[in-house]
Amino acid sequence: MISIIILTKNEECDLPDCLKSVHWCDDIHVLDSGSTDKTVEIAEDLGASVSFNKFEGFGLQRNFAIDNLTLKYDWILFLDADERVTDNFKNCIFKEINNADLDTAGFYCCWKLMLEDKWLKNCDNFPKWQFRIVRKGYTRFIDVGHGQKESIIKGQIKYLKEPYLHYAFSKGWTHWIERHNTYSTKEAIDKLEKRAPFSDIFSRHGSLRNVAIKSWFTILPGWPLLRFFFTYFLRLGFLEGKVGLIYCINIAYYEFLIQIKVRELKKTLKNKR
Repeated sequence: MISIIILTKNEECDLPDCLKSVHWCDDIHVLDSGSTDKTVEIAEDLGASVSFNKFEGFGLQRNFAIDNLTLKYDWILFLDADERVTDNFKNCIFKEINNADLDTAGFYCCWKLMLEDKWLKNCDNFPKWQFRIVRKGYTRFIDVGHGQKESIIKGQIKYLKEPYLHYAFSKGWTHWIERHNTYSTKEAIDKLEKRAPFSDIFSRHGSLRNVAIKSWFTILPGWPLLRFFFTYFLRLGFLEGKVGLIYCINIAYYEFLIQIKVRELKKTLKNKR
């Protein structure tokens, strides 16, 4: 009914639980981009088909998977290794794709961000939407910042409101900070090169609205502090205890990194002229 594609690189810690959460699927593919740990061995031992492609961006990697993997089904669920499919999410997938008409290109999905087994519903501004369930031949992806976004769409994208689980901190805060230092560089470059239409801030579609808010608000002076205040106080992040505070501080720091890197890039471009 649905094929699953998991993008990996050195995911020996997270991949086993991810694969176990989709044990019900008979067409699981791991697209690896050069793991040096036991990721490939684990994938093969747990029954997944393994392929390789050099990583140049999440959007390009998804396009490669759609174009080159031998998929059993037309419906595709994209997962990361630190994500888990719950029974409710699985049941919701089956229900929606069984009832989907020919004009449905896929579904936006949302996640529960988990930290120390606590759902950071308020701190993470739930729900956030990503295009994760796609119909083969109906869409393409482009890279945006450190992530990806749909580009060419044949038909309409609907919303699947039952969330999956996202364990973004499974490798610890050191790994998270190192990874987001890299992400902030990509986000800074993206801020200078392209920006979402301002009108999308007022869109009724959360997928468009969130991207536009992120694109425009993050350039405001003092945005990192505003982000902390909004998330921790106005969104009631303080109700999520110590882990909520830690998360909000680190997200504000991430926004600060983006801003100072944008400033640095502007100076570099100015000096080259």
